[in-house]
This record gives sequence, C-alpha cells and structure tokens, in this order.
Amino acid sequence: MPAPIELPRPFLWLADTLCIVVSFLLTPQLDQHRPLHQMAWMLAVMWSVSVVSLQGFGAYRPLLAQSRARLILAAVLAPCIGLSAITLIVFSLHEPNWSRLFPFLFAAVTAFSLVTWRSAVRWYRNRRRVSGAYARAVTFVGAPDSVQWLRRYFERTISPNDYRVVGWFSVDASLPAGSEREPLPLLGGVGQIGDVLVHQPIHEIVAIESTGGSAWLADLISVCDYFRITLRIVPEALLSGRPRDLEIRYHSDRLRLPEVVLSPHALDSDALFFKRVLDIVLSAIGLVVLSPLFGLIALLIKITTPGLPLFYRWRVIGFNGVPFTGYKFTTMVIDADARRHDLLSRNEMTGPVFKIKEDPRVTPLGRILRKYSLNELPQLWSVLKGDMSLVGPRPAFPHELERYELWHKRKLCVRPGITCLWQIRGRNRISQFDDWVRMDLEYIDNWSLWLDCTVLIRTFWIVITGTGS
Repeated sequence: MPAPIELPRPFLWLADTLCIVVSFLLTPQLDQHRPLHQMAWMLAVMWSVSVVSLQGFGAYRPLLAQSRARLILAAVLAPCIGLSAITLIVFSLHEPNWSRLFPFLFAAVTAFSLVTWRSAVRWYRNRRRVSGAYARAVTFVGAPDSVQWLRRYFERTISPNDYRVVGWFSVDASLPAGSEREPLPLLGGVGQIGDVLVHQPIHEIVAIESTGGSAWLADLISVCDYFRITLRIVPEALLSGRPRDLEIRYHSDRLRLPEVVLSPHALDSDALFFKRVLDIVLSAIGLVVLSPLFGLIALLIKITTPGLPLFYRWRVIGFNGVPFTGYKFTTMVIDADARRHDLLSRNEMTGPVFKIKEDPRVTPLGRILRKYSLNELPQLWSVLKGDMSLVGPRPAFPHELERYELWHKRKLCVRPGITCLWQIRGRNRISQFDDWVRMDLEYIDNWSLWLDCTVLIRTFWIVITGTGS
C-alpha cells in the first residue's frame, strides 16, 4: 500500500472547529433566562481565540511530530486563553446577569474534547507507525561502495518504521546478479528500474551521483518522473566527508542527507487526503444504503442460477503493482474462465484486454446487472479497505500486465478505481486499448478533486440510464 498522507492542516482545523461547536452545545445551560443563541458570541470568541492559539503553539504540525505533553498542553491552554477573552468581554460589559459558570464549563469541556480527539488520533497513528504500516519502501542506486555507505547510514540513523530498504540497483553492468558485495537484495541494473517499479511497491529511490560520471542519471530521472516516484540524488563527494565552513541545507529532517529531491507535485497534496476521506465516506454510505439491493441481487442470483457463487473473486493488480482480490456479483457461468481461450477470436478489443459485447458466457440476470453496472457494487468494499478508489484507472489482470508496454504501466502509479474517464466517455464504444490507457493517463495528469466529483456525477447518470455496460 502507498505510504499514508499526513493529516492536512484543513482537516485538523475542521476537527477542532467541530469539537468546539459540540462542546458549546453540550455545556450545561445554567442561565435559564438567557437563550443559548444569545450566548453564541462566546462560541465565536472561543473558536477564534483557540484556533489562533493552537496555531501559535504549533498544534497544526503533523500529530506524530508533536510530543504527547506538547499536544496536551496546547489543547488545554488554547481554551484557557479563549476563556480569558470571554471573561474580559463579560467584565467590560458590566452586565451582572451573565452566567459566570457557563464560560468556565465551556472551556473545560472544550479542553477535554480537544485533548481526547487529538490524543486518540495520535495514539492510533503512532501504533500504526510502530507496526510498520507507514514505512516507505526505498531502494538505492549506485556503485557497491556507495550503496554500502547508505545501507549503514540507514541502519544507524533511520528508523525502519519510517523507511524500509528493499534492495538496490547497480550502475555497473558487469556486476553479476548474485554479487555478495552487498547484503541487500540486488534488484537488477539501473536500466531495469522501470520494469521493477511495476511489480514491486517502491515509494522512493536514493541515487548516488558518482564523481566519475553518471550517464545513467538522466534515464533514471526520466523513469522516476514517468512513474511518479520520489527521487533523491546524493552527490558521492559528500558521503565520505563534510565541508568545514560550508553549511549543508538538509531537505529532510528525517533522512538528513545532502540531497536534491525530485518529488511528484501531487503526492504530498492535502487534496489526496480528502480524496481518501471522500472514498471512505461515500463507500461506507453506499454499503449501508444499498444493503437491501445487495440482498435482492444475491437472492435473484441464487434463484436464477443456484449453482453459481454470489461473488466473483476479482484477482487484479493495483497501485504500484500490488495484487489484491476484489469482488463483483457473479454474472457469468461457472466455467467462464476456461471458455475464454475458445472465444479469443471474437475479442472486440485490441491489445491485452478481452471484451465481447454479446458474451455467450454471461447469464440472463448478469446481462441486466451489467447493463446498469450493478455487478460492480461490491467493489465499494475494496474502496473502503483502501485497495481501490471510487475514481481511478481500471486495474489490470495479471495476464494483461504481462502484455503491457512500458508506457501502459504508468497507470499503476495511482490507486485504481471503479470508474474513470473511460466510463463516462462510453467504454462500450472503445475498441482500442491504447485509447483506454490514454484516458487513464489523462486523468492522472489532470487529477483534482473537482475532476473526481465530475466523474462521479456523470457516472451516476450513466448507471441510472443503463448506458454503462
């Protein structure tokens, strides 16, 4: 799975705002003669002062970068400062009828809620980090001596909870594949990186630029750019020694390497976090709301085709070449895969994809389910799990991936989806696999949350009208 994105500041800000509003509503109303809406100015003051105070305390930095004591202190002091502002305003109004206890209770409930949610999220993320769930897979590129230095540096200074070294690529074409000069797995030569990236999840590459020449570096930059892999370039001359008077400006506080970092512009975007939030919320709602429809479809499958399983186990390749198993409602006969070879001559798609419009393997009920894309609904579970997204390129079958050209494989650099541009542009009219891939790459290059929302809205209309098959 891809390394998770840090909780963005807008999310932290919205969560704090929600906590303050809920705290205001839950605070006991002691002044029965004064309606709650007349005290709404206290909510406005508490919110504005607390948010500014939290910003000043550095509470909107990544939660794991904050100590537990700092997190609790900031969450307690911010409402206290808000209480001071409210008290000052009440005092200046010279109004004796205001409840004196309400602001103190409001501040106490706010502090408790801020501490609770921030501590809970930090505990969860730290537990996941310790388990290695957030570790970024990294590989080295360089000569054996340079790679050896990097390996020892990572073992000595970098936590495996943050970075997991999976192997290295040699820039020496004469180095045998079974070389024992370096205990790390030798994944191949530098020219093989593109093929490896498709089949093995790698998040970052650290390349050692040799002082004796690095003609391979330009090709490596091109491959990483195409597959959207973060590339760190470290000059070899800075590994063995450090300048005495010249100061090295480190790009990363975690790695502390003298490096030039080439990173995909969208990978660290807050928008990707909200894309994942959108996936979780909509897929969860969909699974709950559509559960009666799930039950009805399951019942119809068992009535019309008693010998068929309810779900088709969809074994495909996802993000960064990681295989996963998804599920669809069964729409074909039991021996559909075995009969596929006999129908190859009728394939209407060029390239590695197999598709027949009037497929004889599809059951009568399956034709209806496919017409309205109802067979795709169980994929919402894959979206909720994180194997897929609502919007993204179509995942590849393993036998299809074997026939992919290198430029086709770029579609694996993002999480696959249930729908994408090919769906809303009439996938039943597309016969060229290359056109299909070009639309996937167009989506990758122009991705935005607005594009996702547009695709989802248009897909919904296609499903309703039954033109999605």
